[in-house]
Amino acid sequence: MSTLQKEEQNRKIFIGGITLKTTDEDLKEFYSKWGDITDVVVMRDPVTKRSRGFGFVTYAEPDMVNAAMASRPHVIDGKEVEPKRAMPKDVMNKPEAHVSVKKVYISGIKDEHTEEMLRDYFSKYGSVVEVDIKVDQATGKKRGFAFVTFDDYDPVDRVVLERSHMIDSKRCDVKKALSKEEMKRIQQQDVDRQQREARSRGMMRGGYGSPGGPDMGIPYGGGGIPHGRGNKNTLLGWAAPSPMSGGGGWGAQDNWGGYGSPSGQWGNSWNQGSSWNQSKCLHQFLAVIR
Repeated sequence: MSTLQKEEQNRKIFIGGITLKTTDEDLKEFYSKWGDITDVVVMRDPVTKRSRGFGFVTYAEPDMVNAAMASRPHVIDGKEVEPKRAMPKDVMNKPEAHVSVKKVYISGIKDEHTEEMLRDYFSKYGSVVEVDIKVDQATGKKRGFAFVTFDDYDPVDRVVLERSHMIDSKRCDVKKALSKEEMKRIQQQDVDRQQREARSRGMMRGGYGSPGGPDMGIPYGGGGIPHGRGNKNTLLGWAAPSPMSGGGGWGAQDNWGGYGSPSGQWGNSWNQGSSWNQSKCLHQFLAVIR
């Protein structure tokens, strides 16, 4: 992703759970209270033109996104919606991207890093509740990773969007920390998705229509994983520090932050099993933190 694309990404909000009657104008009117809007769209089915229940708002400045997210909850047309920072396409392909959590896993921790140092650094993103640098019980030496817990899910999304962070002049990579419960939910969602796709393929072969019903491919609906879960003691973290890897490149993407385009091509990465096969890939980079 170019610098210009990254800057635009930081000005964009995904709004999930909107009513079917909510229009572009409704979103613009509501979110204009936090700043100038350069683009707004309610995503619709390309054939029926029916709302898919989510949309995007792009502000003129990133600070306007911060102001909007700090003013939650948001109620539009009598319904509380779920705003989130729009993620790049390659981030959306990762299993944890669709889960709202309050805890992050930090790799690249060095002996010089202290809990106070991490607290001071991450406090610029939100209110820090807890900092936990993992130490080897036998030697007392740092194990190279830590956890930081916030009081809200939005600071986590902000931190993850930046991926790599320079803390005391040392690179640290940040990812969401998932609980065992959330891991099970993700795996079950993957099974459910594959079953829906199989049924849809069967319907197409039988001449009964095409896939893409209203229950498919929406990661941030009302049935998603509740905010803040997964902050218990049993967490699934990222097994080893990866100071020079894991972040990857920002890669090419379209104008909709990985969620799709107004033409109805949202969710290609979500709907294709090859890019969302958690059961095969998730355990390659997650391990239980003991």
